Amino acid sequence: DPLWSRGLGDVYKRQVLKIAAFSDGEQGGNPAGVVIAEALPPEAQMQRIAADVGFSETAFAARTGDGWRVRYFALQSEVPFCGHATIALGAALALQHGDGVFPLTLNQARITVEGRRNGATVEAALQSPPTRSAAAVPALLSAALALFGLDAAALDARIPPAVAHAGADHLVLALESRAALAAMHYELEAGRALMARFDLTTIVLLHAESARRFHTRNPFASGGVYEDPATGAATAALAGYLRDIGWPHGGAIDVVQGEDMGMLSRLHAGIPAAPGSSIRVSGTARIMRD
Repeated sequence: DPLWSRGLGDVYKRQVLKIAAFSDGEQGGNPAGVVIAEALPPEAQMQRIAADVGFSETAFAARTGDGWRVRYFALQSEVPFCGHATIALGAALALQHGDGVFPLTLNQARITVEGRRNGATVEAALQSPPTRSAAAVPALLSAALALFGLDAAALDARIPPAVAHAGADHLVLALESRAALAAMHYELEAGRALMARFDLTTIVLLHAESARRFHTRNPFASGGVYEDPATGAATAALAGYLRDIGWPHGGAIDVVQGEDMGMLSRLHAGIPAAPGSSIRVSGTARIMRD
């Protein structure tokens, strides 16, 4: 598309939608950029656009057949799957093409996102890629505990440390106390090095308020972001992991994220019984006004 060859001027800026996914009604949520184009821009251009937009991720989509080809770019790198940007994309597609379920082709998976307009917000739900999980190896666990200044006594033994996958890999660390979660801190460059070493997209720090309600925080140093206020991919991975360990989720969990950042976000994950099957992650999205 020759329009994209003109660089980062007014042409692309008019095409970037800014949508906060997993919002708390008309507030909060995680901002994402969405670009819907006739054809995907060159890879280097998508990376430049994502960095210029400045959100943790920007989704790029172009129609292909009866669906959409989608790629996700963080500030400093491409990621294979991003939940909140998918929710934002679902909202954008519903606004442009009407309510519906939209098939998406990612780099490594085929999924769907649903978008339905509801007043000032859009209700959206994604079906994640298949899930899997494995125990965190000792080297990863010790490095992660050191990164956050934690020791093993801070962990909730009911949810052992693991690497959980639902389109991308996330380290899951369950903390015994809500206060420990609120006190999360780490050095960004050290976090980036750890995530690169172990090929992690984010780290999920969580506290189980009850069997079905969780508080989470998501360092995203691999993408150049200290913390994400809402992370759909990590929520899907967490839900799949809880299913794997026989957690009494009752078929769904609710996740509260971003509250310690002042950007309250709400995510809901439906958990079917079949091991490894897709997780449905849903929430609301609000259009951001400049």
